[in-house]
Amino acid sequence: MKKYMEIVSEVSLFQGIDRDSIEAMLNCLKPRVYSYKKSDFIVTSGDHYESVGIILKGTATVSKENAAGNRIFMTLLKKGDIFGEIVAFSTLTTWPATVQAQEVCDVLFLPRGKIVGDCEKMCSWHRILIQNFLRIISERAMLLNKKVEYLTIKSMRGKICTYLLEEYNRTGDKNINLPLNRNELADFLNVSRPSMSREMGKMRDEGLISFHLTAIELLDVEGLKNMSEL
Repeated sequence: MKKYMEIVSEVSLFQGIDRDSIEAMLNCLKPRVYSYKKSDFIVTSGDHYESVGIILKGTATVSKENAAGNRIFMTLLKKGDIFGEIVAFSTLTTWPATVQAQEVCDVLFLPRGKIVGDCEKMCSWHRILIQNFLRIISERAMLLNKKVEYLTIKSMRGKICTYLLEEYNRTGDKNINLPLNRNELADFLNVSRPSMSREMGKMRDEGLISFHLTAIELLDVEGLKNMSEL
């Protein structure tokens, strides 16, 4: 674990816990680290759930399949991101979604029972860990609420404009490097990729945006604001 301590110490789950305590905590929690190749399934929906995962290296996608068997992209996990935390305090015994490596990944797994159960050693960090867990779950619930908001936007252009404006408001920069590729963005907005690409082409022709791959420049912020209300 020593080679990962720099990354682990910056994970939001361990916020407010000093490095020495983190090392003692990991000795208590008995985590395991696994490596995955690109496109490997880290966990699959329906698998037995035992641990909370933390991405130590690489990126991975979280997705689900609907009743028709179509994949629905939920989020992109990067270094330091956590997955499986919502299930930890529930009665669920299986993974509700699939996590797949987008590139070579190292993943740390923290046993569920060690986190939510009573600490035999009465470690001082355990209370802080639980508080951080609840904060992260609340933030994740807010993110899911945001995804529901996108579902209520009727037009595809309205969804695209809203997403671009939120990225602009988050960074304050009109030059945006999208964290998602086209397929992932289409899944997130719940639209088809070909239709989304055509709509973005129209927006470029109308002088609203310019783009190359995942790099997008907002040329007319006010115009995008007006379109986001459609």
